Amino acid sequence: MKYYIIAGEASGDLHGSNLMAELVATDNEADFRFWGGDLMAKYGGEPVKHYKQLAFMGFVKVLFNLKTILKNIKYCKSDIAKYKPDVIILIDYAGFNLKIAEFAHKNNFKVYYYISPKIWAWKTDRIKKIKKYVDRMFTILPFETEFYHSHNYKVDYVGNPINDAIANWKSEQKTFENFIKEFSLPNKPIVSLLAGSRKQEIKLMLPMMIEVSKFFPDYQFIIAGAPGVDHELYQSIIGEIDIPIIYNQTYQILSQSNAALVTSGTATLETGLLNIPQVVCYHTNIGNLLFKIGWFFIKVKWISLVNLILNHEAIKELVQSTFKKEYIVEELDLILNNEMYRKNMLENYAELKKRIGDPGASKKAANLIYNALKE
Repeated sequence: MKYYIIAGEASGDLHGSNLMAELVATDNEADFRFWGGDLMAKYGGEPVKHYKQLAFMGFVKVLFNLKTILKNIKYCKSDIAKYKPDVIILIDYAGFNLKIAEFAHKNNFKVYYYISPKIWAWKTDRIKKIKKYVDRMFTILPFETEFYHSHNYKVDYVGNPINDAIANWKSEQKTFENFIKEFSLPNKPIVSLLAGSRKQEIKLMLPMMIEVSKFFPDYQFIIAGAPGVDHELYQSIIGEIDIPIIYNQTYQILSQSNAALVTSGTATLETGLLNIPQVVCYHTNIGNLLFKIGWFFIKVKWISLVNLILNHEAIKELVQSTFKKEYIVEELDLILNNEMYRKNMLENYAELKKRIGDPGASKKAANLIYNALKE
């Protein structure tokens, strides 16, 4: 089969690469052409463009790069027409991918979507385009499935690929003694800091997290360094304070921790599935009033995936006006020192794991795609 895959961000490159690995295992004649990154390139095929050439975040950047974006869309359409794939697989990246879905549908190409765009949170009207132009949707979050069913659109829930990543990593898990020895750390309990993956997030989140660390002298705080973020940025924020930065070891750091301060995003789900009590933090520099106005247009109650999946506040979210030192200190103290509070959070994590299901999302998605194409 010929597969044309479009991923426009780093997370899409990861999910796309895992899917490609399983498609290769399922289909010994798999042929790929893709928009993605270095991880996807490991599985062969012809790369069209790297996601770093596509990732324009925010209204202003999109506006200034509109000509490039339109040029990319035009090129993608002509490239698909030339390649003539058996299926086009779209991975998140809704603004670009839904335009391609419309073109592909009108030109009689099969369109499958793996990793749904977040239309359940905003721009809900995009459901009309998905129903019209996407032949099959493979979801990775239980509430996404419920959302689509409420709009009379059948989808396939395949589980969450984060589960796969954690299952694959567990064979590499170290003992606490080996971990602190490897990184020359003191023999003190750990609180991990996940300050986000983008520079702007880190600049906004990390200074407050560091302030909080001063209230817990019996713990060592460790920063899980984000890939692609310069050490100098972290160091400029940390200053003279003794907080280590460790790269490419996020699961290892979390698994050794008693608690974590986590910037909202995929990391909240990773922390939950690793069974580490957490405080969710989020702040923007747009001001509280504008944030409240923006939140009015968002269709969900919570910002963390853990709470969204469980549909109640299982973990505390300190967002914008509540993202304050005293509130973070209070919550962190509870999850470190209040046994019943901590136990309740861990019980919620057990329910989270039940709802997510077993590992194997990429394999299940690949099998469904291949078998559907053979029909």
